[in-house]
Amino acid sequence: MTEGHITILPSDSRLDLIDAAGADLSRIVALVPVRRLDRAKSRLGDALDAEERTALARRFLDATLTALAALRDAGLIAGIVVASGDPEALGAAVAADATPLPVPGRDLVADLAVAREVARAGGATAVLVVPIDLPAIGAAAIAEILERAASAAVGARSAGRGLVLLVPDLRGDGTNLLLLSPPTVIAFAFGPGSRGRHIAAAAAAGAACVEAPGPLSLDVDTPDDLILATAPRGA
Repeated sequence: MTEGHITILPSDSRLDLIDAAGADLSRIVALVPVRRLDRAKSRLGDALDAEERTALARRFLDATLTALAALRDAGLIAGIVVASGDPEALGAAVAADATPLPVPGRDLVADLAVAREVARAGGATAVLVVPIDLPAIGAAAIAEILERAASAAVGARSAGRGLVLLVPDLRGDGTNLLLLSPPTVIAFAFGPGSRGRHIAAAAAAGAACVEAPGPLSLDVDTPDDLILATAPRGA
């Protein structure tokens, strides 16, 4: 069965072989978790009203899916899974020829775990978690991250190790992008302090761990973040 660009295969020992193979970026599937758009970014309430926050979240979603679709069409990733309980977000996934995955939308880690299993069932050798609150999102920015991951994966695979690559947020506390190969090399640990937890989990798993700070380290959670996101380049 095929959903979007994800081919659902029978669950069998092939999944165990992928998980045991070490870092392999030959089939990367992007996972895009989306909470309800009309409840997005409540911490921006002092700067934007509810309608403006919803519109901002939709623009971020569209920009994220446009960037990922370009990477998919260029062969740099194999597919996109949008995990959401929001009908509008799932409709955007269909429009982008991504796989819409209805989830409760109340627990980010639980929703991502379901999305990861869908990706694994489709033969994913790596997953890339991409949130929808990164103002610098674009195909080129993500491609740069994938290039760094590819370089790191060579050494990791030769040593029989998995790979964890993360883009930390500007505060050095959270995780903005997360690439895992094999997909189950560590458990998701999003939330406050996730950067440290992901790094510790990689060490415990014996996986190579790479941090890739850069433009995608800016996420929009607070009014101050919004000011940074809208400031002229170089300001």
